[in-house]
Amino acid sequence: MAASESSTRPIVVVTEGGPHIWAIVNAIIDRVGPVSVVLEAPESKKRLLVGRARRQGWISAIGQLGTMVLTRLGKRFLAGHAARLIAEEKLDTEPRQGQTIVHVPSANGPECLKEIANIKPGVVLLAGCRLLSKDMLAGMPCPVLNYHAGIAPKYRGMNGGYWALASGDAQNFGTTVHLVDAGVDTGGVLKQARGKPKTGDTIASYALRQAAFSRDICVEAVTNALAGKLETIDPALPSKQWYHPTIWSYLWTGLTRRVW
Repeated sequence: MAASESSTRPIVVVTEGGPHIWAIVNAIIDRVGPVSVVLEAPESKKRLLVGRARRQGWISAIGQLGTMVLTRLGKRFLAGHAARLIAEEKLDTEPRQGQTIVHVPSANGPECLKEIANIKPGVVLLAGCRLLSKDMLAGMPCPVLNYHAGIAPKYRGMNGGYWALASGDAQNFGTTVHLVDAGVDTGGVLKQARGKPKTGDTIASYALRQAAFSRDICVEAVTNALAGKLETIDPALPSKQWYHPTIWSYLWTGLTRRVW
C-alpha cells in the first residue's frame, strides 16, 4: 500500500529506539503513512540487573551483564560491518527530519497511555520496549502488535535469532509480528519472516539483519490492523522463553560452534 493510499488513522510505534527499529519505522512511513514514535527512556542498568537477579539469580544476571557489555564493545569494533550491512540492505536507520517523537519515561506508564490516547491511533506497534501490563493493554484504544526479533513461540524473550543459531536451528533464524497480551511474546502470531545471517554477522548485528528481511511483515501487519483484517496463524512450535546468554556460555558457543 502506498503512503497516499493509507488509512487516515494514525500509526504509533512505541520503542526504546535503535538503528534496526528506525529501519522498520521508516519502511512503514514509506509504504503505509506517517508514524508517531513514542520513545521511552532506557531502563537503568542497575534496575535491569536487580530485576534479572530476582528472577534468575545473581550469577546468571552478572553473566548476562558481561555479554551485554561485550556486545556493546563489539558494536564499536564491528561498526564497519554494520555500515556495510546497512548500505547493502538499503536500511534507513535514523529518524528523518520532521519525525514526530514523543518522549515518555516508560512504555508501561500513564504518560505513555495518555500520549497514545491523544494521538488516537488505528494501531500501536511495540518494537523493543518494556512489557505492558494488563491494565495498560486494557486502556489501549486500538489493536496492539509487537515486532519480536525471533520466531515465536519457540524463541520468545531475548536474542531469538542468536538462540536459533546457537541451538543448531538456523532454519528458524527469523522474526515475528504478534498480538500483544500480558505475557512475554505469547500473543497470537500474525506474521513471520525467516532469513539467513551472513559472513561477519554476530549478536551485535543480528537485529539489523533481521530488520532487513522483516520490513515487509511489519508493513503488512500494520496495514491489516488499520483495515481491521487481523488474522492469527498457528506456527505449530514449542514455546520457550530465552534470556541474554551469560558471558561464559556465549564464549563457549562461539569457540565450539562458531556462533558469535
